[in-house]
Amino acid sequence: MKIILIGQAAFAQQVLDGLVARKHEIAAVYCPIDSAGARIDPVKARALELGMPVRQHKSLRGPAIQAEVAAFDADLAVLAFVTQIVPPGVFELPRFGSICFHPSLLPRYRGGSAVNWQIIRGERATGVSVFWVDAGIDTGPILLQRRATISPDDTAATLYYDTLFPLGVDAVIQAVELIEQGQAPRMQQDESMASYDPLCRDEHARIDWTRPIAEIYDLVRGCDPQPGAYTPFRGRKLRLYGCKRVGGGTNRPGLVESIADGSLVVGGTDGALTVGKVRLEEGKISVGEFVERERVVAGQTVLGI
Repeated sequence: MKIILIGQAAFAQQVLDGLVARKHEIAAVYCPIDSAGARIDPVKARALELGMPVRQHKSLRGPAIQAEVAAFDADLAVLAFVTQIVPPGVFELPRFGSICFHPSLLPRYRGGSAVNWQIIRGERATGVSVFWVDAGIDTGPILLQRRATISPDDTAATLYYDTLFPLGVDAVIQAVELIEQGQAPRMQQDESMASYDPLCRDEHARIDWTRPIAEIYDLVRGCDPQPGAYTPFRGRKLRLYGCKRVGGGTNRPGLVESIADGSLVVGGTDGALTVGKVRLEEGKISVGEFVERERVVAGQTVLGI
């Protein structure tokens, strides 16, 4: 099939490689405009390496973009890790329409921070969806889904890169094959089961040490690496990484219980967390450096104030 690929980063690059390996014709690759000083996007680099047309626009809206896309006369558009809005005037142009990857089992966890919220909410089951694009946000008919498990110690990074990324690449490639074979379903999403979450930002990432330690641990894992769950510390935001849930707990939530072996233990109401790495406004530092520089004292220093 003749395909337009819209996407970015390593995910789109691997989808591109998979489509090329299966002898699909790539009419063009659309990716965001280069950021000043940043490395070239992997999907752009691979497309240029293969001699494919690359198009980069600040926006995909407007009649000029529609005319450009229409001129490629594609059978299908594949959206692989897309952050730009793709309007109907673009996604409806290919003969078979457009399909998109999403890192959850739709209709649950619609939105751009699906991986974060699944961990924050303590989910243990997850998966990926490939759906037909419509005018809503992750609302189009499902083409296929694949299930996966969330490990109790997964972070947003490990869940995505170790599990959902490879599963998603395979799912997109398989979806394209089903379309080519005329066997691709269009299963309407059950709106009674739908949920949507906003982008996970600082307003969601503050740690409340009076909450159950399991809930705190899920928040820390779900915000790792971005935006980074934080606790107030002497008027600044102290972000916590590399945490593990352990026994313990005090009647002073946020109390630094102990400091040893390059980590510190912070107590909650029904358990504690070991903290392996921290970040202040100036950047990430080791726990040892943090303890020394900020004069953190076990049994006296309390986080969250």
